[in-house]
Amino acid sequence: MESWSRTGSKVCGYLILVQPLETAISMKTPRIRLVAFVNNPTYEFFPPKNINGYNGLQIPSQFFKDTLPHNTYPHVYALPNKKLFVAANNQAMLLDWESNVETRLPNFPNGQRVVYPMNAAGILLPLTLSNNYTPEVLICGGSHISDELKGEQIDAQQDYASAQCSRMVLDSAGIAGGWKVEYMPEPRILSDGVLLPNGKILIINGGRTGVAGYANAQNRIGDSNADNPIFTPLIYDPDLPVGQRFTQANMPTSSIGRLYHSVATLLPSGAILIGGSNPNDDMQTRPWASEYRVEYLNPPYMSATRPTYTGLPAMVNYGATFTISVSIPSSSTLVKVVLMDLGFVTHSVHMDQKSVELVSTLSADKRTLTVVGPPSAPIYSPGPGWIFVVVDGIPSVAQRLIIGTGEAPPRDDAATANMLAKTANPISGPHF
Repeated sequence: MESWSRTGSKVCGYLILVQPLETAISMKTPRIRLVAFVNNPTYEFFPPKNINGYNGLQIPSQFFKDTLPHNTYPHVYALPNKKLFVAANNQAMLLDWESNVETRLPNFPNGQRVVYPMNAAGILLPLTLSNNYTPEVLICGGSHISDELKGEQIDAQQDYASAQCSRMVLDSAGIAGGWKVEYMPEPRILSDGVLLPNGKILIINGGRTGVAGYANAQNRIGDSNADNPIFTPLIYDPDLPVGQRFTQANMPTSSIGRLYHSVATLLPSGAILIGGSNPNDDMQTRPWASEYRVEYLNPPYMSATRPTYTGLPAMVNYGATFTISVSIPSSSTLVKVVLMDLGFVTHSVHMDQKSVELVSTLSADKRTLTVVGPPSAPIYSPGPGWIFVVVDGIPSVAQRLIIGTGEAPPRDDAATANMLAKTANPISGPHF
């Protein structure tokens, strides 16, 4: 089977956002939306929630004010301690949304800027039993150019992206130790970081030079503010020593440039779906036109003999035990059960993407796995999830289930009414 394959027809889809330039993250209570729209440095809850005196209204954020002008599409991760990690521009914080307290983290080293228009790939690394569900973040790529430069002062072909990856453990010792820096083999901007079920990270798409956006950089390609696409994806193994984590071994090379507005996402099969890129309108004779072809990438594990399982319940509550029947090689030595949220993606921001290893016990005859649901909602938010059985690094095809009780988030009709009464009619704004 070819590692790169293309569909024979156009694939369409859409993501509805109430306001542009936002990031949404699901939690144990209503979904939170962090809206950083140029002159609106706020966050809010959906459904609206009466909290910290704002009664359904947008809540001002000093962090988003301080990170202007480049704080759109922030990287946001829900953490096991109920707080949110937020990164924008070259800064990061922890947001205690229950008390509306922002705790600043060290700035990214070397002036690394990580959100639009200097989009970097961001990942919350897998929460595993061996790391006791201690959160750790990885931000790769972006740019080191000044946020004071105007578009026409940026060179689409000559201003190189960042090759830097910044990694931090989000406990007291890790924060005190600051960001740990390592480097990709090449600079990348506009790339995607995709969690794989075997615990590794796929870094894919993007280019070596320029920034996101349209028609204002110098030496642009038509309207494209970025150039020099990267055609070969990269695998990052967070468990290997520094200096050995990156590899492109056995990774195929595409012939399609994926720049601004390109995406990649994990499928339940374990393959990666890749699409998009429209730095220039429609069909063009020059690079880089709107791209209507869709590809899928088969990571190396797709060609291995893969485990299978049956008997997954439709719904599993927190801490509940369930049993599945498995078919795995008799020589298997390491069997894991991984719960994943595949998330949704735009502008290099993979919202809700998460990987959580569950407690599991393999029977003596290796035919049955007894599994325990996630311990709490802060570790994995209520809602859909996908279960992979991973045997010696080779994942099964995933099956879907619901975590929690399946009930909708609580609604506060008074907060909703207050929001509607005090929110102006939406005004059409620019599209990014």
